Amino acid sequence: MFKNHIKIAWRSLKNEKLFTAIKVGGFAVGIAACLLITLFIKDELGYDQHYKNKDVIYRVVLEGKFNGEVMKSVHFQLPFADALVSDFPEIKKAAKVNASELFGAGKRGLKIAGESQNKLEDGFIFANQDLIDVLEIDIVQGNSGTALSAPGKLVISKSKADIFFPNGDPIGKNIILDNNTSKPYTISAVMANRPPNTHLKFDFLLPIEDTNMNWTNQNYFTYILVDKKTNIKELEKKMFSIMENYVIPAQKERGRAPDFLEVLKTIKYKLQPVEDIYLKSDLKMGDGLQHGDIRFVWLFGAISGFILILACINFINLSTAKSANRAKEVGLRKTIGAYKSNLVSQFLTESVLFSVISFALGVLLAWVLLPSFNAIALKNVSMPWQSIWFIPIIVLFAVIVGLLAGLYPAFYLSGFRPIAVLKGNLSIGSKSGRLRSGLVIFQFATSVVLIIGTLIIYKQMNFILTKELGYNKEQIVVLEGASILGNKTESFKNQLVQLPSVKKATVSSYLPIEGTKRNGNTFRKSTAGNEEKGIAAQIWRVDYDYISTLGMEVNNGRDFSEDYASDAINSIIINEKMATELGYKNPIGKQISNGENWTIVGVVSDFHFKSLKEDITPLALVIGKDTGIISLKLSGTTVNEALTEIGAVWDKNVPNQAFNYTFLDQKFAQMHQDVKRMGKIFNSFALFAIMVACLGLFALSAFMVEQRQKEISIRLVLGAPFKSIYKLITLDFLKLIFIAMLIATPIGWYLMSNWLQDFAYKINLSWGIFVGAGCIALSVAVVTISYQAIGAALLKPLKSLRAD
Repeated sequence: MFKNHIKIAWRSLKNEKLFTAIKVGGFAVGIAACLLITLFIKDELGYDQHYKNKDVIYRVVLEGKFNGEVMKSVHFQLPFADALVSDFPEIKKAAKVNASELFGAGKRGLKIAGESQNKLEDGFIFANQDLIDVLEIDIVQGNSGTALSAPGKLVISKSKADIFFPNGDPIGKNIILDNNTSKPYTISAVMANRPPNTHLKFDFLLPIEDTNMNWTNQNYFTYILVDKKTNIKELEKKMFSIMENYVIPAQKERGRAPDFLEVLKTIKYKLQPVEDIYLKSDLKMGDGLQHGDIRFVWLFGAISGFILILACINFINLSTAKSANRAKEVGLRKTIGAYKSNLVSQFLTESVLFSVISFALGVLLAWVLLPSFNAIALKNVSMPWQSIWFIPIIVLFAVIVGLLAGLYPAFYLSGFRPIAVLKGNLSIGSKSGRLRSGLVIFQFATSVVLIIGTLIIYKQMNFILTKELGYNKEQIVVLEGASILGNKTESFKNQLVQLPSVKKATVSSYLPIEGTKRNGNTFRKSTAGNEEKGIAAQIWRVDYDYISTLGMEVNNGRDFSEDYASDAINSIIINEKMATELGYKNPIGKQISNGENWTIVGVVSDFHFKSLKEDITPLALVIGKDTGIISLKLSGTTVNEALTEIGAVWDKNVPNQAFNYTFLDQKFAQMHQDVKRMGKIFNSFALFAIMVACLGLFALSAFMVEQRQKEISIRLVLGAPFKSIYKLITLDFLKLIFIAMLIATPIGWYLMSNWLQDFAYKINLSWGIFVGAGCIALSVAVVTISYQAIGAALLKPLKSLRAD
């Protein structure tokens, strides 16, 4: 019987070539989209899952309220990790990572001792010995127990060891960092390459050498390994003793105001599971790492489900729509003794056959599209052909989806009454017509929601990339790895500004883009008996040309100047936000303190130095030496000409060293790479969903023309104009599209309003966006239907009637 079912199914598949192509094609597109989304979700959820002890590895997070705002941070004092181990027996080990060195220093020059050629590298981490055990760093050469036990040691990844020492053992070899030959590092161990899906990426591990063991500077991430029997909630409560026993006494000794100390008493320590760091971290933590977003994972999972549902809807619609063509077959088979169960199994076999063919084509299509998808998603996922579970899972899903999609058509088609069918009475079809209308509405409501999402994401990204930032990011060349210049940095800068292609130059690793250095302090007014809480602010070390090079505006007071000797000692420029939070209407000449006393000489207009997801926060600039990055403002010459001139000066000062540069506007765009990436993925899969919906609409319009061919022919013979025939075919569908738009608009508004809440600076949701989305959906529907409608209007009626 099964063999007979397969024969009949294959014959049915061949006889209806157009409908078969649309059924299989729609299913295949939907399956390809679902498979790509599944691979993406699997990769996102796979972050930090490689740890054997992931259930007992945590990152410490500080939470509290500061000036009425919720504050979260992962930056702690240098002795914090040591105190955790000594005070709490539940904590077996505590690792600390120097967060200020983890990101922001840019590329650094690295070379083998005795060689002249530097390679520009990033991925440096300064950490203590416990990091190796807490984050389960696999040491493949050297002693893991002493790899970071003393200053001057260096742990290098296997991939970097192969680059620097392709033909030898790197253990014991000396490495020079930033041309500092007086302080070489000795390679003590080689670690296995870090998995690509880990939140903390690095290739070089160096020991922390900071001896400033005070409780006021907070620059270190802290990871802990706890005992498996630990009650995490109880441990979090007990950890407040660190604040009571160490932090508050240190702040008292420093002379902090009583109300500031009261704020410290409200702070809590939380433990974040290591597997949650990548997908579930709050922006307010400010860790500077690359993150995903668990909400996008759920969103793409929902889109995947909707696409598969749309493909199944097409199958159901087309199967029930072709019911008249199968009705006589059902009637005859029942008349000669076929049971309903035989017919159900027949139609389910057809459905499963369609599904298996569609899955095969869908997997092939996903494999072909995977390189393009990886480029859009910035991923490196691959088809798990080698996995023993992959093919069985695909086959199982093909059967399950085929059965689910075929259940309703099977019972619907097998439910025809033989006598009624053979007499030409198919009244049951009216019920299926209502169902088809409902499914079309669902398909296009989903499509309109996705179109709304696509338009809003595009407009928000365009808003971000074109917004006035308070500085000029155009025509700014950024030279990373400038630290290898050493004491030649100032001379190099002076040579550059002599070039006709260079207008200005500044030396500082603090730039108004993420991924460069940051340094947070607490400031308050320097007045006798000051009892104010103080405010949290960034303090950046810059040179005299920083503000003018980046095109910032000093709107009160003055810029730094070498004409004022005090500028190099105790002068400070603050932004408008900081002046407001300090309560100054005219801050020029006022004294503020962060442990050191500063005199305000200028106020710079607020500029964005974080992602536009976050508000502008207080910031201060002081004169200081920080030589990691040189930024150049180009004059009106062509960029290629400028880069040639700059490269020549570079080669003159550091011969045989790579000339590495980028542009500030590119780095700004990278700040929002996660949103751009998710937007591109969303748009791609929205297109898949709309394509599947249109395939269904195309097939249904073709079916309508086929079913009403005789009626259309008679109308044409009686002189019906083109317009009336076109209207006859399209009007019913357009009514359904309008209903879908009415349903989709409030849903789209609600979902995208929630998405925009992530941004401190965002577009307004105007009605024009929703009208535009509706017009696009309507246009797509009209174009889809028009092919069949125009064909019907141009039908040769006599030929059709004669054939009938």
